[in-house]
Amino acid sequence: MLRRLYDWTIRMADHPRALWVLGGVSFVESSVFPIPPDVLMIPMILARPSRAWLVALVALVTSVLGGLLGYAIGALAYESIGQPILESLGKADSMAEFNTRFNDVGFWAVLIAGMTPFPYKVITIMSGWTGMPLATFIATSILARGLRFFIVAGLLWKFGAPVRDFIERRLGLVTIVFIALLFGGFYVVRHL
Repeated sequence: MLRRLYDWTIRMADHPRALWVLGGVSFVESSVFPIPPDVLMIPMILARPSRAWLVALVALVTSVLGGLLGYAIGALAYESIGQPILESLGKADSMAEFNTRFNDVGFWAVLIAGMTPFPYKVITIMSGWTGMPLATFIATSILARGLRFFIVAGLLWKFGAPVRDFIERRLGLVTIVFIALLFGGFYVVRHL
């Protein structure tokens, strides 16, 4: 079953609308969707290494735009729902303190979440919720997502054939490691 799914993904990576699908997945992953764009990005680059930089650019632009949606969700939902509830419970002051602490380290939170398997959507929503300066959020998102996607693209462009051979020979292991990283990121979020 994994082999058929992998083969289908490689075939779809060369589809004329593959960049649009990647853009859609990358956009929604930054605010609500649990599956990272790497699931499409990696096979797209392996299928057509000459498009590695274009694939990374599409993932970067749409991810940052999706991050702005996550930021808006955090900013708008907190204002309309969260803050009145906290004020009625007498907890508005503790939230203000949390917001200040988060924003003191917000650059690093966005940078780390943007470059690692940590769910980026959590940070985009928290950045809006805590009122992180929008310029800081955008600049850090561009830096983090750019580094992540262009490093992946560069490695796959340079070492694509051996990486593809490794993935095809050890597809089960690669899938297990990827799923473990994905769930590990969710676990860290839940318990921090």
